[in-house]
Amino acid sequence: MKYKGRRWKAKRAYILSKDNYLDVVALRFWNREEEATIVHHIYPAEEYPEFRYCDWNLISVSRRTHRLLENPYTNDLTDLGRTLMKNTVPGVDWRKKM
Repeated sequence: MKYKGRRWKAKRAYILSKDNYLDVVALRFWNREEEATIVHHIYPAEEYPEFRYCDWNLISVSRRTHRLLENPYTNDLTDLGRTLMKNTVPGVDWRKKM
């Protein structure tokens, strides 16, 4: 996936704006307000390329939360990342449930 491309940059900006620049995971699960700077793929883009630009598959998080969701050295999902993926139904807009 091209994270420096125009399409991704536009989608990233859109998702951060849609989530009010807040770390959605920290807010929902730990009741903690943190600024989001990263847009995380709930279903990894490399494994699920068909979901890479879907709004429901993208979530705004802080750097700290991103490290809790994805191993920074291997890019593999952590247990928390797999739990988030398991609880996210493909095609269903989880933002409407909030």
